[in-house]
Amino acid sequence: MNGTSFTTRDMELRDISNAMKLSSAEGWNQTEKDWKLLIQNPENVCLLVDDCSKIIGTTTAMNYSNQVAWIGMVLVDKGYRRQGVSKMLLTETFKRIEACPSIKLDATLDGQQVYKKFGFKEEYTVDRMATPSFHNHLIGEDGNLAVPIQAEHIHDIIAFDETVFGTKRGGLVEALVTQYPYYAWHVRDNNRVSGFVLGRDGFKFHQIGPLSARNLTDAKILISKTLQQLKHQAIVVDVPSDKVDWINWLTSIGFSKQRTFVRMYKNQNTFPGVPQKQFMICGPEFG
Repeated sequence: MNGTSFTTRDMELRDISNAMKLSSAEGWNQTEKDWKLLIQNPENVCLLVDDCSKIIGTTTAMNYSNQVAWIGMVLVDKGYRRQGVSKMLLTETFKRIEACPSIKLDATLDGQQVYKKFGFKEEYTVDRMATPSFHNHLIGEDGNLAVPIQAEHIHDIIAFDETVFGTKRGGLVEALVTQYPYYAWHVRDNNRVSGFVLGRDGFKFHQIGPLSARNLTDAKILISKTLQQLKHQAIVVDVPSDKVDWINWLTSIGFSKQRTFVRMYKNQNTFPGVPQKQFMICGPEFG
């Protein structure tokens, strides 16, 4: 294995099956649909490194309204580590998105040290929580307050998400609502959106998130409605670590902490959103 044979190029849809081999080898939760969502948008930057036509590394950067570039899917084949593959990928990715005011990511604790070398700073931490088989009955009368997200609601959901996340990511929101409608619920107050939840199927777990709401009560109503669709299923959620009451409640219904991510930013944190209303993120690859 010789680094001189490594080449970097844009990912294409035909690369998805080989990219899945990398992510599934790490036990990650992404599906072919996730990879397609990342690759098919020409405004995103999705790169790979190959060695004599063998894909040995990937990285992606979601373009959110030319304001935030979200780094994800930094993967290197185990047989090619410590040979500069991730550095090649990240250096080229940062070059492609240098005009973006803010670059952000959710790093593992090991990856945190790597990203610090690239100039990233810490913002806050996110706890991954999971349950191997959800079976707790939750829904009471309050569950009826959550209603399905229909096509006519998407504009309002995107606007609410923009406020909480910090920038518009309409393509992501619309894709999740359209592809996974059984996860998509919202609550309203005076005919205005006051919270919503989305989710998607995963390789190993059902992933719930993002979940944004004005308060803990609405957050419980939303996730309870989603969980009702997922009884006896394996589920994962990514929760900002400052939501102590929320984390305690999730623990009480059967979730347990698996690992921690560190949310980091490069350049300026110009679009921090309203973290107080963010109860679950979409996942480290999407923010």
